[in-house]
Parts: sequence; C-alpha cells; structure tokens
Amino acid sequence: MNLKAIMIDIKHLNLKNIFFAIHLFFFVHTGFGQSNEKNFNELDQKIESLMQDYNAVGLSVAVIQNNKVIYSKGFGYRDLEKKLPVTTNTVFPIGSVTKAFTGALLGILEEDNKVDLKARPSDYIPQFEFYNDEMNNRITIEDLLCHKSGIGNTGTADVFFPIENKLDAVKRLKYLKPEAAVKNSFAYCNMGYTLAGTIAEQVTQKTWDDNIKEQLFEPLGMQNSYTTVAEMLKSADYSLPYGLYGGEIEKVEYEKFYSLSPAGAIKSNVEDMSNWMMTWLNNGRFEEKEIIPADYVERATQLQNINHDPYEKEAFLFGQGFGWRLRSSYGNFRIEHGGNTYGFSSGLAIFPLDNVGIIVLTNQDNSQLPFMVVDMIARKLFDKQPYGDYPVVVKEVYHPNTNDKPLNQEKLPSHPLKDYCGKFEAEGIGTVEITLEGTKLFAQFPTFLFQLEHLNFNAFHLEGTSEFLAAFNPEFTLEFFNDLEGNVSHLKLYSQKEPIEFVKLEKE
Repeated sequence: MNLKAIMIDIKHLNLKNIFFAIHLFFFVHTGFGQSNEKNFNELDQKIESLMQDYNAVGLSVAVIQNNKVIYSKGFGYRDLEKKLPVTTNTVFPIGSVTKAFTGALLGILEEDNKVDLKARPSDYIPQFEFYNDEMNNRITIEDLLCHKSGIGNTGTADVFFPIENKLDAVKRLKYLKPEAAVKNSFAYCNMGYTLAGTIAEQVTQKTWDDNIKEQLFEPLGMQNSYTTVAEMLKSADYSLPYGLYGGEIEKVEYEKFYSLSPAGAIKSNVEDMSNWMMTWLNNGRFEEKEIIPADYVERATQLQNINHDPYEKEAFLFGQGFGWRLRSSYGNFRIEHGGNTYGFSSGLAIFPLDNVGIIVLTNQDNSQLPFMVVDMIARKLFDKQPYGDYPVVVKEVYHPNTNDKPLNQEKLPSHPLKDYCGKFEAEGIGTVEITLEGTKLFAQFPTFLFQLEHLNFNAFHLEGTSEFLAAFNPEFTLEFFNDLEGNVSHLKLYSQKEPIEFVKLEKE
C-alpha cells in the first residue's frame, strides 16, 4: 500500500464453449507432453528476460486451467544477500489482493444471517457516524466493497496517525470530509475495507485475523498464508522486501498496516493462492464443499461500480465488483486485482468464462512487473499476438534529501520561525508538534519526524529526515495560517484531496 459485472453477451458465452473445447482437446491429446513443456520453457526465458529488464530480485507465478495447476515456478531470490531462491512456497505480502478476502468474509457472514450487505455500517457499529447525514443515511456495506462510498483516500491519517484498534480507527471517519459523491463515484478507499473488517469483528466478536483464518485459510488449505509479518517471519520460506533507487536494488522495510489490515495485510504464496483462484472459478466451492456462498461470488464478480479509465485497444469496460476489478480483455471477461506494499507488488487475474487463473508475486516495490507477466501468460493461453517489448514501469523508493536548503528569500515567512512552534490538533485525527532546532523547523508526527523545507511565505514541504525508512514519498505541503490578530492559529496538511486542518493548542 503506498500513499500517494460487466454485461456478458452471447459472444462471450460462445467463446467459453470454444475455449473449453480447445482446452479439452489440448489436454487429451498432449497430456502435457514435450510440446507443452517446450512452450513453458519459452515462457521461463521470457519471464527471466523481463525480470532482468525490471532489475527484479525475485518472482513467483502459478497458472491454473480447468481446475489444475498447469504452470508453477519461482524465479530469482527471496533473499538477495544470502542467495536464497524463490520457490512456489515462498510467502510474499500480497497487498490489496487482500480486499477480495475481506469481501468474501462479509459474504459468508451474510449467508449466516449475521450481516446484510445492503445495511448501513451504523447498524452494526455502536455510535458510528460519517462526516455528514447524507453519508450516514445512504452508505451501505456494498458501497464500501465497490468503492462508491465517496470516502476516498484517507491514507495520510492512517499512516501518519495510525491506530491499531479498528473500532477506534473507523470512528475518525466522522471528522474526514468525503472526497467524492456518495453512490455516484469511484473513489478507491482502503478505510472502507477497514470499516468492513470492523463490522465483521463486531458481529462475530472475533478479530478480522481470526475470521480470515477460520473462514477462508483453513477450509481452503492455505496453510502458508498469514495476516501479520510476525507470523510470516516464523515460516520457513518467506521473501524480504526490495525496491529500486537510482537503478540499484536496495532492501526496504515491511509495511505496518495497523487498522488497515483488512485492506492489504495478507501474506501468501502461489500454491495457496491457486486454491483461492480455484474457489472463485468453481462458484465458491473448493474440494466439493462450498466455502464462499455462490450468490456472493456472483454479485462480487458483477458490475457494481464503474471506473472511468480510458479504453484501450484490447482492454475496455472497466468496473468494480466487490473486492475485484472487472474488465474485458483480449475479448475475454476478466476479474483481477493488484497489490502494492513496501517492497512487494502482486497481480492476480481470473478469466471466469475460460476457467483460467494467473497469480504473480514479486519482491519489488511499486512495480508493474506482475501485470506484464500476467499479460504475457494470458496471451499465450488465449493464442493472442505477443505484446512485444513491455514497458518498464517501477516507481523508485523514497530517499530523503538531507541537504540544508535556505529560506526562499523572495517569499520569506511572515513570522519568525519560533512563532510557528507548538502543538496543533486535528479533531478525531491526532496531534502534530512543530519544533525549532537552530534554524530548522521540524514536524513530529506519532510515527515520523519531518524537517520542514520552506517553499514560499507560510508554506513548507515535509522532508524526510535521515531516520526515515519507509518506501513512500511523504513530501506533502504544510501551510500555516493566521487568526484575525495576525497570530499563527492553525495549519493545513495538503496530503489528501481534502486537506486536514490542525488547530494550534494553547500552551500548557
């Protein structure tokens, strides 16, 4: 996680029959013989070549077709320094691919008559309120799962002022302005999934983690899947996190999810994720037993919200289900989701009408490599023209600039620097303290310390100090304001669509 139903027409049904016949012929007549093996050897070489282009450390991939794993392999290293290889059992954090798990959990609880996905969150969380009455009256659990609640990005509040307890965390939504129209927008929202996970905790009186393990990991045989870094580190085969800076590979930290775990905290491997994909391809059933209600699977993979992404030649009709992104790709119906968390990127794509699933996990931060590999494999399976040279799209990890920068002499601050010092509080969010050390201003948040780099007048940038180790870029703008008497009275942090306002507290 970084800061910063589609309508199926008769042509798709025909495609399903055509592909089924082709696949059946293929499996009966080749028996995974030399021809198929040669194809996969070619795929190995292409993946290795693409990894070199991306300067990636490690990658793991699995492909399922007609309820069988037809390709599964690890590439590169899970630990670069010790040269420990990636295997199909290597555990990677999967980031936002987690969202479909949280959605499925709510679907299971609905089947058990413990929740109604068309109900309001306040029906299950005592004394819960959104920012305004429209949100209180109109937002449903379904809206949370398909990103049309209008809440939008609350990332700064979640990362700069983290709260471990989910119930406490969601109550800050009362103080955060919505970023989009309720029920008439697509505004991606991690906090919406925290809210969904909180509802699950309230109605079961169990943690989200225990619910995920009991309702999904255990019945799906996902024995090497976890919800915390601490659990993952106890396993025998897990990956370290890496990123690129200046074109060079460097190790980064694991992300701490705090209350946002329902949006992105799961760690898994391609073997376990193959079971997950098979379950969705079999209408919620795994090994002849229904794990996810069929009715929920149907609704989760239907169009519930519309994305306004630009159409591409081979990808169009973008939308949202519950925890899934929907699209038409290569003329095939596709559900998918990607994940980014410090040091890791993942891509999962399922083609329900073709009984195909592809999972790619990498230990490279903020990378499009997983989706390049997914595309490469899908084109091979569907006998489509190869893409050609794939673009290399990797966002470098953040490094703070610790060089001292002078004040903007043409647009100097309106006060002596000491006047900006003090504690500033945003109701329901938390407190930031501004301090002066020599000629430098600093902003102390609960989780991070930033130096304030002067931009103009009363506006500053948050600049990471030498101790800042997180992979995301925190250089948001912070601006001070005066009261009617000309004294510094409050500041605004421009880190989200709607800035967070902090009021200066009286000295104790």
